[in-house]
Amino acid sequence: MNKKTVYSNAPNDIGEVLLKGKKVDDFLPPPDQLVKRVPKVKVTITLNQQSVEFFKKSAKKNKVKYQTMINELLDKYVEKYSDTI
Repeated sequence: MNKKTVYSNAPNDIGEVLLKGKKVDDFLPPPDQLVKRVPKVKVTITLNQQSVEFFKKSAKKNKVKYQTMINELLDKYVEKYSDTI
């Protein structure tokens, strides 16, 4: 288990920076910028039982809400096809 990890996407000088103990600038956004604040609209929709059971099972496995998964799926669909309408 002592395999050497190779980071292919790291900047060329990252090894030198770390070896010299220099501080690497934080490039990550703060937590409040990681949360999408998108307005939501409450709707009532009838879905196939099999589909809902799939999302509920997947959501439980991934520790997220099943409605969020369905919303993400719809958002991806809209993103892909919004230019075709």
